[in-house]
Amino acid sequence: MKNNGKFEIVGGNKLYGEIINQTSKNATLPIMSASLLACDIVKIIDYPNISDVHNMAKILKCLNVNMTFEDKVMVLNTKNAIYNDINCDLMKTMRSSIFLLGAMLARFKHATMSLPGGCDIGARPIDIHIDAFKKLGVKVKENNGLIDFDAKVSRAKKIKLRLPSVGATENIIQFACLLKGKTTIINAAKEPEIVDLCNFLSLIGAKIFGAGTDKITIYGVDRLHGGIYRPSGDRIVAGTIMGAVAVAGGDVTIRNAVPYQNLNFIKKLTLMGCQIDYKNDIIHISRENPLTSIKEISTGYYPDFPTDLQSIMLAVSCYASSDTQIVENVFERRFLTVKELIKMGAKIDCISDKEIVVKPSKLRGNKVKALDLRGGAGLVVAGLGAKGKTIVNNARFVDRGYDHLEEMLSNLGANIKRT
Repeated sequence: MKNNGKFEIVGGNKLYGEIINQTSKNATLPIMSASLLACDIVKIIDYPNISDVHNMAKILKCLNVNMTFEDKVMVLNTKNAIYNDINCDLMKTMRSSIFLLGAMLARFKHATMSLPGGCDIGARPIDIHIDAFKKLGVKVKENNGLIDFDAKVSRAKKIKLRLPSVGATENIIQFACLLKGKTTIINAAKEPEIVDLCNFLSLIGAKIFGAGTDKITIYGVDRLHGGIYRPSGDRIVAGTIMGAVAVAGGDVTIRNAVPYQNLNFIKKLTLMGCQIDYKNDIIHISRENPLTSIKEISTGYYPDFPTDLQSIMLAVSCYASSDTQIVENVFERRFLTVKELIKMGAKIDCISDKEIVVKPSKLRGNKVKALDLRGGAGLVVAGLGAKGKTIVNNARFVDRGYDHLEEMLSNLGANIKRT
């Protein structure tokens, strides 16, 4: 992985060419954790070479999982995995470490974890996870910032989630795979990454029905086996590249893009004047004329507009012909990027913590800093259309989810480099 640094972007270049989209970060991480259930060898094809994946690998190695990385294939041998308390500093490197909870409880019947870290985009409490495990008979105790889970006595049950939490849904699914009886999740998350996880688990012997709907049923089995799996394309990275073309102009083909996962985003960009065609796993996007605007963008749970692409659309909206209202309904600190865009000349009115109005702006290059993963990518996208040089510091945030974003964009003709 690259060390922390900064991106230098000189705006004005249009983007042309073809790119192969990386596999999904948000699918790969829970699949890595679910490999613990196999007690066997699991191979993940074309894993994304990002810091979150490597941090998850470090955590799994703490559990005595043998791992190798070669020719874009990750090999996880979980036969000799043993229980260990996970280093708190490792847990705090990323939010996705919470995915290990369900797998550890299924495999070891016990887990002690600190609260997971990640980007500072607002409260992401794990109370939904804890409540669900308690309903399944798991005993939970909190002690000095650590949470202890004991699953020696647990039972399958119907559970209704207060919110369609992706993490809680994935945790329950993993735990229930080896839990005797029938577990049903009501108000389950429907994100494509849930489907990916369930497809992987089904491949290695799990019995799961309803993935991609708000009702998922899991029938526990005695054991799971190994397997080979390739996660689907990363819908957020594909959306970021589309946003880059919307800002910079040009003509780009994105392969391994899974268009149906991004229909809401595609619709918004089309309304703004981008020409977008898609077929199978290919998206073709071009933009010649100036961007028009859409009145409102409101984020929500899948299939609504994804919160992970809100920062990208925020950057795009700065180049639109009239005002755009953006409402954030998932995370209350998703607008951290606003003050950085204002340094570049963006005209943005903050109505509340959840609502802003973006006015037509003429952005100019400046020194800004990434404050979270998607916000950092949004600043890079904004810099592609700005006059002069934009320097985006804290590249490490972007590296959590993008496999060398600067190389992707440079290969399409952007004037961008990492320093």
